[in-house]
Amino acid sequence: MSSIGKLMKQATRIQRQIEEVQTGLAARMVETTSGGGAVKVVAKCNGTLASIKIDPQALNPSDAQVVEEMVLMAVNSALTQAKEISDAEMGKVTQGFNIPGLM
Repeated sequence: MSSIGKLMKQATRIQRQIEEVQTGLAARMVETTSGGGAVKVVAKCNGTLASIKIDPQALNPSDAQVVEEMVLMAVNSALTQAKEISDAEMGKVTQGFNIPGLM
């Protein structure tokens, strides 16, 4: 088989593996909290948020800015964890396959 043929076969296999990993990442979730558990965020490892829960006791109107900061901290933490998992899983698939300009 020619080098181009081998490369195309490998690229097709990697594309299929990438799609499988992406499907798995969409189903995989991470959960983080902030404010001592007052705010809980669940993020999918495909970079989307699944849910945000706020303890009703944290909703004192005079504390709105504090709650906003806790939500922001929890969301950023969840998305960071999800991105790390996604990068690690995708790295497993693309390891050793290097075409300039592709990745």
